[in-house]
Amino acid sequence: MIQVFVVAESAILRSGLEAIIGLSPELVIIGRADSLSAGLPLPDPRSLSADVLLLAIELTETSLSDVELLLEESLPPIVWLIDPQEWTIEAWRLGVQGLLPTDATAAEIVAAIEAVAAGLLVLHPDIAAITRSASPRSLLAPISQLTEREIEVLRMLAEGMANKTIARQLHISEHTVKFHISSIFTKLQVSSRTEAVTIGIRQGLILL
Repeated sequence: MIQVFVVAESAILRSGLEAIIGLSPELVIIGRADSLSAGLPLPDPRSLSADVLLLAIELTETSLSDVELLLEESLPPIVWLIDPQEWTIEAWRLGVQGLLPTDATAAEIVAAIEAVAAGLLVLHPDIAAITRSASPRSLLAPISQLTEREIEVLRMLAEGMANKTIARQLHISEHTVKFHISSIFTKLQVSSRTEAVTIGIRQGLILL
């Protein structure tokens, strides 16, 4: 079971999220709060053994600061439901593991919680468009160096495909797959598949 701690400013929204979580036999709510502010402190999710922290609070400079503190303390991974706007890119840069728009479907919310709990990063397409357009050119440069085939291979790596499977899917040899992966690592200046996929996700190249 994936244990979820819910923080939502609206009682109605909180009830709605709890109902959505209740739809999945794999999820269980172990705690709830209506704010991250000092006035209404969030109980420590670590003491509740939470696997994921689900946020449905307004995206502001203050809430970003609060979330940054949570991330610095290495609390459970976060899925944040937000209205895409100017602060969105900052939330992603902070390292929030999952970002969804407030109008995300029940299925998208459940899938995001399960994916983040499994160690994946989740960026909804609507939000990816914003983070991609707002990303500094210096961050986009390595990604822009990838060929179409390398991007295709990178996306397959994100799906967890083995070299043999990638080769079969693309009708190329395993040796060629290894060559593409090596080239991807060199261009992105990484040493592992996880690092390469993470960069791809953060630049909006890979959508989960």
